[in-house]
Order: sequence, then structure tokens, then C-alpha cells
Amino acid sequence: MAKKERVTLLDRVERVGNKLPHPAVIFIILAGILILLSALFAAMGTEVDFTGINMATREIEEMTIAARSLLSVEGLQFMLTSMVTNFTGFAPLGVVLVAMLGIGIADGSGLLTSALKGVVTKTPRVLLTAVIVFVGILSCLASDAGYVIVIPLAAIIFMSVGRHPIAGLATGFAGVAGGFGASLLLSPIDAMMAGLTTEAAQIVDPTYVVGIEANWIFGAVSVFLLTILGTFVTEKIVEPRLGKYEGEVEVDEALTTVSQEDKRGLRFAGIAGLVTLAIILIALIPSWGPLRGVDGGPILESPFMTSLVVVLSLFFAILGIAFGIGSGAIKNNKEVVTLMEKSITSMSGFIVLAFFAAQFIAYFSYTNLGTIVAVNGADLLVRWNLTGIPLILMFMVVVVIVNFLIGSMSAKWAILGPVFVPMLMEMGFTPEFVQAAYRVADSTTNIISPLMAYFALVVVFFQKYDKKAGVGTLISTMVPYTVVFTIGWTLLLIIFYVLGLNIGPGIGIYL
Repeated sequence: MAKKERVTLLDRVERVGNKLPHPAVIFIILAGILILLSALFAAMGTEVDFTGINMATREIEEMTIAARSLLSVEGLQFMLTSMVTNFTGFAPLGVVLVAMLGIGIADGSGLLTSALKGVVTKTPRVLLTAVIVFVGILSCLASDAGYVIVIPLAAIIFMSVGRHPIAGLATGFAGVAGGFGASLLLSPIDAMMAGLTTEAAQIVDPTYVVGIEANWIFGAVSVFLLTILGTFVTEKIVEPRLGKYEGEVEVDEALTTVSQEDKRGLRFAGIAGLVTLAIILIALIPSWGPLRGVDGGPILESPFMTSLVVVLSLFFAILGIAFGIGSGAIKNNKEVVTLMEKSITSMSGFIVLAFFAAQFIAYFSYTNLGTIVAVNGADLLVRWNLTGIPLILMFMVVVVIVNFLIGSMSAKWAILGPVFVPMLMEMGFTPEFVQAAYRVADSTTNIISPLMAYFALVVVFFQKYDKKAGVGTLISTMVPYTVVFTIGWTLLLIIFYVLGLNIGPGIGIYL
């Protein structure tokens, strides 16, 4: 009975959500509401004083942020003059389109399909869901590439074994976005977070330095926990609710058999991949490597890491061309360009949606309303004088709320870090532990926050397999992951806290 009530609630969420206008129109409506609110709060003289991290200089500064009206002369000029740059500067747009150029070749040539045949035939069915969640979590190593690679591939893999493709999309999305704060290996995200947390910690101790390994032990354990939780949610909640797939996209019956042409193409792709990988390693590992950066700096801070999406796109393109030549699917250079054109054409819906999403997010940032709410919420929590686990839990609640107001992980931490890191250090907690709690609360709600940069892209993925799918479909499908991830991951954090376990090498809970 309990399960039936839960499914009924999710169905209601989906129905209400899907009665809303097209996602692009929703962003237009939200922008209109935001324009009026910004004028109201600006007229009221709403402002907030706080100590935060200047993202341009990475230094702690005393700041005063006032609400800015979009109905003012400056606001109207901003909306008009920034419209193009808001769109072209929208982070997911460039990442998606660049990645799709390479992925389009790999997909159009048949490489991805043939490779998935091997995955389907060699991975035990019982482990398929867990593998997708696991790979999705680890995709944080490739920055945002997981959104345009892992998620759509997960749908294809699920369809190939007769499972609902939207369940595959949800599984991939849960791993990529919901598990964003966990990783087995250190990533650029760890370096970015460590830098911001160091700045916040030095308000109390000018000599304190937070290393990139700050949360490695906790993050590694979290990977396995989230893999188990994600598998449970997909197989016990999401798939039963979705039922059998009866959409227009048909399952490729040949997906489980590898032809001789496929095998020859895969051999060509394998050789090309090994050669390309060897070239990359030679250019990256030595201190003099051109991908290593100036004076042989750390790999995590190298040009290779900052251009990883470009590298992956080129890698997919090379493998796709090699496969196409080997299998006979590609006969000349014109066909390669045609494959890229088709891949960009397939993203037209996302491009339109991205235009309006980019405007709303830029307008929200301009008004400063998100920052004002975040700072006031943090100040309120400080005045409550909580301690121990209740304090950590309320801190995480503030992070969850702010996640629906500010999409960027680093922007949120630049605001909240200088408030909570010093406060919790004074109470005896290490900055590393505070950072771990922040990453848990931020990650688990990414998958249901419309301000998350790739939310619009995933809506488009859903619509490929269900023309009627909308924001309601996505949120109702992902809510179970958010609930289970939040409860399970928070309990893990509390276990580390109660047992006094190290969250990183030699890094504990208390100072």
C-alpha cells in the first residue's frame, strides 16, 4: 500500500508539472516575474552586507550587495545588450555543441552502437544499472562531459535490453549530477573546492591550507554507497512506475549481435584509440609536455584538464572515423562532415531552450536576489546557536535551499563558505568536514533544481523518448533519487562524524 501511495504522489507531481507550458515558455514567465520582483526589492532598498570570496581575485572581501532592478534604465539596457552574450556564454551550450561534434561522428559511424553491443552482451544484466550509476559518478573526472555522453548512452543501453529508456536516462542523470560530490579519484572539482575553502579558512587561521585530497576518503566511500542507492531507486521505484516502454523509438533488434564489419571497425577504432591515448600521455605526463602547462605544473591544473571536453570530442571523432573506415560506413571526408551536421541538427530543441534558460539565469544573477536570500539564510542559521549534528543538518538545509536559487557550485560556496567555514571552525570542526557536508547537500538536489545548468538538456533527452514529457516528468522521475541519496548520504556523513573517521588522508572531523 505504501508503495502505491508513493507512486500516486509522483504521478501527481508529473501531471501538475506537465500541465505547465513548454520549458522555454516557463523560463520566459519566470523572467517576467523576476523583472517585477527585482523592481520591487530595489525600490525597497534591499541590500545585504557580508564577507565573501571575490571570484575574480580569489580574496576575502567585505561586500555590500543591493537588489538591482531590471526595470531601471541600466536593467533594461542590460537585458538588451547582454542577450547575445548571455546565450553564447551559457556554459552548457558550448560544452554540448563541441562534445556533439565528436560524439556525432562516433554515433553516426556506428561505433557507439557496436561498442554498446559488447557492453550489453558482456555485462551481467543484474549489474547493468549499477555500472551506469558508477560510471556516471566517475564522469566528474571529465568535467561536464558526462551530461552529454553518459546520460544519453544510458538510455540506449537500457533500450537494448528491453528496459525503459527513460529509466536509463534517470539512472545516468542520478549518477552524473546526483553523485557529483563523490569520486574515487581526485578531479578538477576537488582543486576548485579546496581553493575556495582555503580562502574561507584563512579568515580564522591565515596559515591554514585545504588540500585537494581533503574529502578523498569520504568521497570514495560515497561512490559505492550511491551506486547501491541509485541501483535500488531505479529498479525498485523508477522502473516499476514507468512500466513497459511503448514509445515511438524502436529497439534495435540487431543491437546484441556484432557483425564482421562491426568487428573490423572496432579493431580499427581500438588501434586508433591506443595511438591517440599514447600521444596524449606523451604530451601530458612529462614536465615538458605541451598539455602539462607552464613549468610542468600539476596535472589537475593543466591545460589538459581545462580543455577535457575538447580532448574527449576529438577522441570520439578519431575513433568514429577509424571505425567508419574499418566497417565501410565512412567512405570520404564529406560523410564525416555530414555526420557532424546531423548531430548538431538533433540538438536544435536544446539550443532554443538554452537561449531562454540563459537569459533567465543571467537576469537572476544581475538582480542579486539569490545572493541576498543566501546571505540572510546563513545569518539566520548563525543566530540559532545550534551545535553538533543539528548544526550540520541545518547548514545542509540552507545549502539545499540556496541550490534552487544559485546554480553554480562554486558561486554558492564563494558566498556560503566564508560564513560557515569560520563559524564551524570556531566550534571545532575542520574546514574539510564543512566542505564535505556542503558537497553532499549540493549534489543530491542538483537533479531536481531547474537552475542546474544541464536541467534543460535532460528535459530534451526525455522528450526524445516521450514527446509528452516535460519538466514534471523529469522532476517526478528524479525526486526518489534526491530523497534516497539525501537520506543515505547524510547518514554516511553522520557515521563519519559519530565515529570520528578521517574524511581525507590524515584529515579528521575536528581541529
